Amino acid sequence: MYSFNQISNLLYDYLVDIGVSDIYAKYLNTLILLLLLAVALYIFDYLLRKLLITVFERFAKSSKTSFDNFLVRNKVPRNIAHIVPIVIAYNTLPFVFNDFEKAQVFVLKGVEVFGIILTLWVIRSLLNTVKDFFKTLPNLKDKPIDSYIQVFMIFLWSIGILLAISILTNIELWKFLTGLGTASAVILLIFKDTILGFVASIQVSINDMVRIGDWISFDNYGADGDVVEINLATVKVQNFDNTITTIPTYALISDSFKNWRGMINSPGRRIKRALIIKQESIKFLEDKELQKLKKISLITNYIVSRQENIAAHNKENNIDKTILINGRNLTNIGLFRKYADTYLKNHSAINKDMTIMVRQLAPTPQGIPLEVYAFSSDKRWGNYEYIMSDIFDHLLAAISYFELELFELPSSTNFKNSPES
Repeated sequence: MYSFNQISNLLYDYLVDIGVSDIYAKYLNTLILLLLLAVALYIFDYLLRKLLITVFERFAKSSKTSFDNFLVRNKVPRNIAHIVPIVIAYNTLPFVFNDFEKAQVFVLKGVEVFGIILTLWVIRSLLNTVKDFFKTLPNLKDKPIDSYIQVFMIFLWSIGILLAISILTNIELWKFLTGLGTASAVILLIFKDTILGFVASIQVSINDMVRIGDWISFDNYGADGDVVEINLATVKVQNFDNTITTIPTYALISDSFKNWRGMINSPGRRIKRALIIKQESIKFLEDKELQKLKKISLITNYIVSRQENIAAHNKENNIDKTILINGRNLTNIGLFRKYADTYLKNHSAINKDMTIMVRQLAPTPQGIPLEVYAFSSDKRWGNYEYIMSDIFDHLLAAISYFELELFELPSSTNFKNSPES
């Protein structure tokens, strides 16, 4: 049996025997051997790749876990199959370039660098597999796993680049790292965003500030939608108009934003909206007006009870009721406030276990704000808007029964219909 070195010499001797000059024989011998090696490695790589992929796919189909499916999807078997041909090439190329020592050194360095790159590819495929698998786990699917994977890959790529430079320059790695220490300020400047993003990702994860799937509002960046991705440098938000907003990860800890997760996890979604009452429409109510309002079933008992208490108080204190302002009285805005409060407490879509309140806010130049503060049991956006609209449709229509008026800026028709026009 002939060794590879003997075979290469046989080819060289044959070329010399047929009249090829010594130098040309060496070049042709090296070129032919290189082509034969390339073809052999390609065939071997192809067969090994097909074998590994077939084995992994069959194992994935029979396995109950999804991890091996992600291995196939992220091309882990394909990348592993490339390692063996690289090892064979590294051990065979010295014989191919036996007559060209300088070229042999250069080619072997190239193979070593490619081996480093291939190793990083394999590791990246494995990390992507781990990332995809973790995202299927309920406890981890909303965590910023991408950020940690990216940081680890940056670290590995940095080591790989340093090793490649060390191989190409024949400088020992520790000496090369010592030289880089003097350029640390420049390195920190170059990787500033990466470092900030990494720190922000850790803080976001530890403090549980944002998860994938959370609805956030970030006014500084025009974002209002669901978080679809958190990685080392950016957070992607799919807005409700289906546009995508990209936010720097470190902005989550340096700026203020609103996370709606608390509302989604709570038993109700807040309704907080005010009606502006014209101040000149507010008044004390006389008995004949109260008799009319008693017909409103939601406040009938309340009016009767309050009338009895007020009458007893005024009689006990000898209040002169010839002037309505004296003593205690009921007002139309007070009764409307009580009506709105009772209406909310009887509304089927309002969560009765959470705050229900109709309150009067401080007067404004437009009038008196009467604010509804309650929580809808249904938190879905469309249903929530329908419930809120339904409540205010009713209150807007009911306000005239209490002889109250809402503030509204005059329109062009108001000016056209005025007596002076």
